[in-house]
Amino acid sequence: MPELSQESERGRSAALFGVAEVTGPSMVPTLYHGDRLLVHYGARVKPGDVVVLRHPFQQDLLVVKRVAQRRDGGWWVLGDNAYAGGDSTDYGVVPDDLVLGRVRFRYRPRGAGRSPWALLGWVLSAARPVFSDKSASRRLRAR
Repeated sequence: MPELSQESERGRSAALFGVAEVTGPSMVPTLYHGDRLLVHYGARVKPGDVVVLRHPFQQDLLVVKRVAQRRDGGWWVLGDNAYAGGDSTDYGVVPDDLVLGRVRFRYRPRGAGRSPWALLGWVLSAARPVFSDKSASRRLRAR
């Protein structure tokens, strides 16, 4: 589950993009605890996309999930880690107005290593786009 940075929270209404931080294991192996996300607010959502949304029962809590399919009343969302829980299997369909934006990019914060090799390793592995996963509907059927 992510937390929006304070800058993103204050300027979200005017900004198309914001930054979120992942906390927890629900999206492993796609996203890990501590990853930072570039979120495109108001972007069109389709099955397979990773999105940031407000929790249906606790709307001050933001979560990151993958959209599995469109259902009556909204979106069915799942975490990539089936053992972590905290998705539509627990709280049902998520209404459209609670889906805030689509995750476009993930980067890992820089570690403490100061050597040139550590910096090079971080540069080569820290950032990557977050793509849609077309197998999300297959995972839904498997549950």
